[in-house]
Amino acid sequence: MTNSPPRSLITRLGIPPTLAWGYLGLLLFMIGDGVESGYLSPYLLDQHLSESRVALLFTVYGIAAGIAAWLSGVLSDLWGPRRVMWAGLGIWAVFQLVFLAVALPLGSYPLMMAGYGLRGLGYPLFAYGFLVWIAGVAPRARLGTAMGWFWFAFTGGLPTLGSLVASGLIPHIGAYATLWAALALVAVGGLIALLLVRDDHGGRRPRGDGEGPVATLVGSVTILWRNPRVGVGSVVRVINTASQFGFFVILPIHFTRTVGFTLTQWLHLLSAMFATNIFANLLFGVVGDRFGWRRTIAWFGGAGCTLSTLLLFYVPHAAGANFPLALLVAAFYGATLAGYVPLSALVPTLEPRHQGQALAALNLGAGASTFVGPAVVAVFVGPLGVEGVVWIFAGMYAVSWALAHFLKLTDEPDSADAARRGPEPAAASAPA
Repeated sequence: MTNSPPRSLITRLGIPPTLAWGYLGLLLFMIGDGVESGYLSPYLLDQHLSESRVALLFTVYGIAAGIAAWLSGVLSDLWGPRRVMWAGLGIWAVFQLVFLAVALPLGSYPLMMAGYGLRGLGYPLFAYGFLVWIAGVAPRARLGTAMGWFWFAFTGGLPTLGSLVASGLIPHIGAYATLWAALALVAVGGLIALLLVRDDHGGRRPRGDGEGPVATLVGSVTILWRNPRVGVGSVVRVINTASQFGFFVILPIHFTRTVGFTLTQWLHLLSAMFATNIFANLLFGVVGDRFGWRRTIAWFGGAGCTLSTLLLFYVPHAAGANFPLALLVAAFYGATLAGYVPLSALVPTLEPRHQGQALAALNLGAGASTFVGPAVVAVFVGPLGVEGVVWIFAGMYAVSWALAHFLKLTDEPDSADAARRGPEPAAASAPA
């Protein structure tokens, strides 16, 4: 046999063998990107920035990240994923240097805005460029699993392991030096992915040759109605994490002031929620390849989140500050959020000739969820209270359950039969 044992194991795990180093590089890159997630805001306050200025800095960063998430798919259609990832790594490193070597020592807020704000373009180009690469390489029968490994590496680094690295380094080298360590991790991870991955799909112009840059850019938006199923998939992606970002606004206050948990207990619940989500991302990638992508999204994602969202509110509401019960429902909620993982496999398969555009539309939905969730809270928490907001989010998940039924692939029966037929080329069919 030509395959070595490690390659055989990697293949059995559902990781495309030619991209294996890319997953490791992505994990290290996202650990570096996530180092600051738990402490940068208070650190900047200690540098005599006002809360409003810190909030504006993070807002600019978020806007830049949202734009880059959308552009990652478009640019991958134009340049190929490898060049997009190089651009992401370069942007991250250059603007982190501006932020650390110039802006912070000088205490210059405009330079902080330029350095940190524009650095937000970096990680989505790198990470989501690799997502497009996976979509072009992984066999359709294992694409859900390959995407599950992507989200395992992505969320494992940001914020989980990144925060752990920060907690270990800060007591020994300080907060500022830890930000330099983050740059080192990002550089190592990026170079591992880009120098050790040998795969032609990364440099090859994806499908859609002959389309100019403007047509490709416009196509990443018009695909929402050119292919209505892609548009539906984007809406489902908005719903997927809308409650997550909305809950970040209201649940810390509700759990500590109304239910009666301490802040430390709430943070432990939050940690359990997203630790569960990391492993569930991988699990539901595998489940999707066997049970069917569309059915996994509908039942484990849509129906599961409808139930878990209500339980997350009503169990602590009824049982009070019962930590073990709250821990169970928090973990259940984190797990059901991962039920939408097969969207990353299904949506680009709905538009095989423009996978980058389809993923751009999906990423546009992901970016929209970051403000849709807080907007729901801002509009409805006053007249309806926290309970009413929870029911709105549960209703949105019920809608996503219904919408998921429209995501059936035209060339595939409503079953996971394709997953049993073995590897297929990138443009082949997949389980719906």
